[in-house]
Amino acid sequence: MKVLKFHGSRDEDYLRLDFTGAFEPQATRESELEPFLQVLEAHAGEWMPDIVKGMRDRKYSHATFWKALQEERNERIATIGLYRTKWPALDMALSIWLPPLLPKLNVLVKVKPLSFFTEAEHCHQFVEMVRAWSLRYPVSYASAHSVDDSALAGAPCFGRELQTSIRDGFDKIYEVFWLNVFGPKLVEAVGRERMLSTPAHRVEELPNGSVLLVTWPTAADFASEEARLAQARAHVHLQPDLDLDTVLRGLRERSATLAPVEPRFHPDVAPLLSRVVDRTASHERQRRIAELNAWRPPEPEEWLPVDAALPSDVGNPERVLEQYSLHAEHLVAMLHTEVPSVFKQTPESLTDTDFYFWREDFPRTRVRENLDEHLVPAVGAYLGQVLVRHLGGRWLPRKKLLEAQVLVGDRVWLPMARAHRYLRSRQSLLDCSLTQLYREAERHR
Repeated sequence: MKVLKFHGSRDEDYLRLDFTGAFEPQATRESELEPFLQVLEAHAGEWMPDIVKGMRDRKYSHATFWKALQEERNERIATIGLYRTKWPALDMALSIWLPPLLPKLNVLVKVKPLSFFTEAEHCHQFVEMVRAWSLRYPVSYASAHSVDDSALAGAPCFGRELQTSIRDGFDKIYEVFWLNVFGPKLVEAVGRERMLSTPAHRVEELPNGSVLLVTWPTAADFASEEARLAQARAHVHLQPDLDLDTVLRGLRERSATLAPVEPRFHPDVAPLLSRVVDRTASHERQRRIAELNAWRPPEPEEWLPVDAALPSDVGNPERVLEQYSLHAEHLVAMLHTEVPSVFKQTPESLTDTDFYFWREDFPRTRVRENLDEHLVPAVGAYLGQVLVRHLGGRWLPRKKLLEAQVLVGDRVWLPMARAHRYLRSRQSLLDCSLTQLYREAERHR
């Protein structure tokens, strides 16, 4: 019974529901939350949770739900997680806030892949679920939408300071998402007649005074021209001071930002850049791919023609070579847990090392003196050992560490000097990657 990992090393878009409803603290937990579970079970369908997480993971049932809620209860807040073991993936959290806090029921639902909501019936059932919850637990505002597009829209702050957004919430129409539930206060602020006449796929006045509004039949194609036009028309209708062309242009720009871009990275560093892209937030990924497609790493400068090589100036070359080996072993000792391939001293392990240092942002997060004193020799020696092992290179040891050379073909390479430039900044980890220098040396062996 293993929970399906929702957030992996490569983020992707998903449907997110934010729902905060009224909760009666005087009632029993069971009487207040039993309707919540009944609605969930009636409409979730293929994304129905099968795991409840309290102090430990348990198979979903009403009994395990109450057990988890009891385990996670404190004086003010009780929070549990609901998950799945199979696709579609689910990350769902339910929190109850109790006095002296303002009593409320917080529900966060994240379902992926977003493509699951290409089917109209899946979307219809999701809307019916939110509608039923909104009837039982009245909201001031609730919404469901692509998380990537929400991020580009500026949610949840919408240009405000974080504390201001937390204090005020969705206190006016900042955006119209795929699914919206406007509470009575928002409805009256806009005007009930205007709200109910919004051009949209579905507009329904609920008995408690809220209004349910769905802009388009399906959530997954929110970026299509037709869905964007519907979204823009609804937004401008609710905020007449806005201009339709301006709103539509902004929505189209968001669609363009999210449109897939084919990677065309420099071949020397393509494996590294692919991993960098995977670590980029999904709403920024296509823009990042376009940037890296246009970017080319600078030509390595850490080399000399063979006739300009500096002759070895050490009295005991074997002892210096042993020291280089110890430096390289220091890198292996430091990285072997996070970068297991470092044991192998291969070109691929250089790429793994490049990515690890970039991911952890070593130049910014580590002490500069330690980097220069300990890591530069370790990285440079390791790079030199890979050149020796895989390209038939030969060390030309020097008294000055940064002058140490490795002879490969008609060039000598300066791996310590490369390591020194490499560890200057996060960008220099890409500009001066170990991977690229190796590939350049490979071409000249």
